[in-house]
Amino acid sequence: MKSTFHALLVAAALCLGSGAALALDGLRVVDGDTVRLGAERIRLIGLDAPELHGKCREEKRLAERARDRLTALLATDDVEIIRSARLDKYRRTLAIVRADGVDVARVLIAEGLARPYHGERRQSWCARVAP
Repeated sequence: MKSTFHALLVAAALCLGSGAALALDGLRVVDGDTVRLGAERIRLIGLDAPELHGKCREEKRLAERARDRLTALLATDDVEIIRSARLDKYRRTLAIVRADGVDVARVLIAEGLARPYHGERRQSWCARVAP
């Protein structure tokens, strides 16, 4: 745990010290919890968003809203990517992503477009009434 936290701090320092906002011109939203920066796939830490190719119409509709909201949140010159030293099981970089100083995962969760997620078994989006 301590080494992961240290790695996160080092990654944050490198990211912030290198003019991160300038390097994000190629940032592209894939879905509600994944972005791409060039060839790098980045999975946002702390949330689970519905899948665009979900199992029911409600999940797909909510997934489109989550993707569109993340796109709107990241449409700023002040985006920070604070990378973890770990990759997820799909080999995506795990990272906290902030726009205008705000953790975008927290915004999506607060708006009902995603759920908190910390590695546990994911729940179905189809049993949920979408906002």
